[in-house]
Amino acid sequence: MLSRRHAEESDETGIDLAPMLDFVLNLLIFFIITTSFIKEAGITVNKQEALTAESKESGNILIAIRPNGDIWMDKRRVDLKEVRPSIERLHVERPEDTVVIIADRESDTRVLTQVMDQVKAGGVSDVSIATAPMAG
Repeated sequence: MLSRRHAEESDETGIDLAPMLDFVLNLLIFFIITTSFIKEAGITVNKQEALTAESKESGNILIAIRPNGDIWMDKRRVDLKEVRPSIERLHVERPEDTVVIIADRESDTRVLTQVMDQVKAGGVSDVSIATAPMAG
């Protein structure tokens, strides 16, 4: 009889982890929902400075142009002829998105113009060029 009573008591002395697991799961869901997902072009670019540069919420679609003419979208290098289909696809998925072109100060203006043409041909009329504010 003594061993039976001892066995019943040991079953009840364990720690119930269910409330802690519920709490951790709730925290995980909270952080997933409140996390802001930031899109990046995938490379670092030295932007041209401008007196008229204004702070604006970053666009949802970022396109970067490197000094050597490479075009980057969604952390991958794309060809000029891939810009328009990518923009069309993204614009259909999220029509309210804007495009920001981040061209390196050493990049060719011709490439910048061609990218802008492809973006506008893809159906997005709200296109911005990222600049840095002038120091001083």
